[in-house]
Amino acid sequence: MAEAGSFADRVKQQADIVRVVGEYVRLKKSGQNFTGLCPFHAEKSPSFAVHPTKQIYHCFGCGVGGDVFKFVMEMEKCAFPEAIRIVAEKCGIAVPRQKERSPEERKENQQRALLVEMHREAQTFFVKQLEATLEGKAAQAYLEDRGLDKEAMTRFGIGYAPSGGDALLRHLKPKGNEKLLVESGLVSLDQSGGRLFDRFRRRITFPIANESGKIVAFGARALGDDMPKYLNSPETPIYSKSNVLYHMDRAKEGIRRQDFAILVEGYLDAIAVARAGISNVVASCGTSLAEPQIKLLGRFTRRVIVNYDPDAAGQIATERSLSLLLEQDFEVRVLALPPIGNKKADPDLFIREKGAEEYLKQLKEALPYVDYLIARARQMDLTSGEGKRQAVNFLLPYVQKIPNRILRSEWATRIAQQLRLDEPVLRAALSKAAAERRSELKIQPELVARAAKPVERRLIRMLAEAQGFRQELAKQLQNTRLYHGLETEKIFEALVIASLSGQPVQATEVGAALEDRDRRLLFEILFEEANEPTWEEAMSCIETLQHRRAERELADVQRSIEANPPGQELRGLLEKKQELMRRLAAAR
Repeated sequence: MAEAGSFADRVKQQADIVRVVGEYVRLKKSGQNFTGLCPFHAEKSPSFAVHPTKQIYHCFGCGVGGDVFKFVMEMEKCAFPEAIRIVAEKCGIAVPRQKERSPEERKENQQRALLVEMHREAQTFFVKQLEATLEGKAAQAYLEDRGLDKEAMTRFGIGYAPSGGDALLRHLKPKGNEKLLVESGLVSLDQSGGRLFDRFRRRITFPIANESGKIVAFGARALGDDMPKYLNSPETPIYSKSNVLYHMDRAKEGIRRQDFAILVEGYLDAIAVARAGISNVVASCGTSLAEPQIKLLGRFTRRVIVNYDPDAAGQIATERSLSLLLEQDFEVRVLALPPIGNKKADPDLFIREKGAEEYLKQLKEALPYVDYLIARARQMDLTSGEGKRQAVNFLLPYVQKIPNRILRSEWATRIAQQLRLDEPVLRAALSKAAAERRSELKIQPELVARAAKPVERRLIRMLAEAQGFRQELAKQLQNTRLYHGLETEKIFEALVIASLSGQPVQATEVGAALEDRDRRLLFEILFEEANEPTWEEAMSCIETLQHRRAERELADVQRSIEANPPGQELRGLLEKKQELMRRLAAAR
């Protein structure tokens, strides 16, 4: 048996039995399970089943069954330690140097079992404190104010650590010596090394279970103004925060059934989402998501919706999580909840204020990670070449971590469209940066230059010099706003205003109203050699801009369609797409 906290236990938690068995048996999905022909007896109809959530196998024909280690032991005819090594290697888990089990190791295993028992005892103690003491009643009132009733407190095992400082210590002393109490993480030693005291004091407690449901740690929230607001168990022989996701023991079946997981930051967020009837939610317990946690998720699904807090720290955590998830080839969406009044909304607050139905609606509209990150990049100053370079450098690390070449290509197209960059030049820059394993692009004039398209340059020249029709041209441009969003937008605005004034356009006066980079581009255009402008040419340029705008709108509509919006919204988008396609076809 794999003891809690042991290497075997860690391998078992991270291993995917479907993947391991699938290397020996051809499996087919059948409902929630996988079936195939039993490798342990001859049969023509499949009676061998693998249960991916419970991580077990069973043959209804010959009766064999067990976990991933038992299967490998039977197939490879090996002992338990060798089976652990084989499974670890199949799952890419580094195997420590094998040693004979010494008396010290046997003692460590016994201690781990005692630590698990201590946490079970601590959980019972904390729950009784919440239910049966005056301090606990005050904690209950706080929880009720946060929208948690007694049923929810019981369901999620919420308890209370009293303020006295040694109540749990006295309760646990018969269970182990002082050294073991400190190793449990439930008791701390003061700086002088002479006094033991409870780690959690005057705090609401949330039990943290490993994937098999054994309590191995606690998270605790201060009831008053004590700092830190949240305090977690330290690393112990049975708890490593990078290997555990809060609520995974309850969520794994829902994740497997619905084939996606919702990833939130904290305990109350996970509880709020689960109480809303959405069981497939897990929390990273306020810590950065780690690779072992992602591998644990990967046993049940390859699809994740990240719904971290909307503050600056939450955005950083979201972006870091995206990097790790993309490296593991996950399909990722991001849910950034809208504010509630003037408050930024985490899942807990949003569900309390808006309800489960509205949260489900937001969940369905969660952005593909590409669009979320590009939206973040577009908050930067894209009016300058340097700003565009910074935006691309923000996106580049995510591009480099996508193992799928087709997805990387799609990224380049979307970045070019949304940041208004020359796509071939951007692709070349990204390829070079990836080949050289750089996380930044060197400043390239081709990428960040403000070289306007020929049609824009020609219209600018007409607005400055076409005495016969520049005022009429300015009216058309002002009414249609065709220059909105172009690199040359500020130049057009200045020239349209000057042309509509009825006075001759003075290049120096227009230039004086522009920033230096726009002024230089204006003068560069005015010094170019050009033919005498005509009204027909002007109309042809306007048609080109209209065509370009329709193409941009069509790309935006297509992205919205790919986000799979609700039915009525989807119908509207499809109608708009058809209209844009007809308009573009008519213009050809």
